[in-house]
Amino acid sequence: MILLDDVTLTYPDGDARVTAVDRVTLEGRPGVVTGITGPSGSGKSSLLALAATLVRPDSGRVVIDGVDASALDAAKRTALRRERIGIVFQQPQLLPALTAREQLRVMAELGGRGRRERRAAVRGRVDELLDAVGLGTFGDRRPAQLSGGQRQRVAIARALVHEPRVLLVDEPTSALDSARGAEIMALISRLTHERGTATLLVTHDLVHRDALDETVEVVDGRAALVTTRRR
Repeated sequence: MILLDDVTLTYPDGDARVTAVDRVTLEGRPGVVTGITGPSGSGKSSLLALAATLVRPDSGRVVIDGVDASALDAAKRTALRRERIGIVFQQPQLLPALTAREQLRVMAELGGRGRRERRAAVRGRVDELLDAVGLGTFGDRRPAQLSGGQRQRVAIARALVHEPRVLLVDEPTSALDSARGAEIMALISRLTHERGTATLLVTHDLVHRDALDETVEVVDGRAALVTTRRR
């Protein structure tokens, strides 16, 4: 579960400050894909940065799986992000020299307590995750040998390596055609429901709204729930 509780975020602008997120309360629940929509500059990316604990709110709380991240220091926020949050960026950001399988295995090399145990657990999940995203036979291919949609699938599998409680996805279809975009949205929806992650997904493309369980619209830094779909 993730809860953004009455969060406000401002940025300096000369002698003044600009409000990017204005007293937003938003809850992401396990097994639910919550789409975050709105015009360019409305505060969607800032809201996702708060959810990822990459920035602290000026006021309010960001609660990840029962832990108030906004009360943690930088090192503890990093550990929380590593262990409980998976992030899929707008661009897959894969390492060119690594195969699809190695992209996932490298996550086991991240720091943290119990490194040896974590590495063993991650290695055991790599092939299962590649199968889950439809790339079971592509594990030995490097990014240049994969299509755009396949690279995004690798990025999704990589984000799930540590079995996060929260999945944050930023514009996953922006670089894909409509058919591949629909496949990626359906994949995120299926994995969210199967694995019980609380998924927040920023998108400007409501062509794929059927893959969203809820839709929240952000305008001028404020958010409102606009649709809820029963599964």
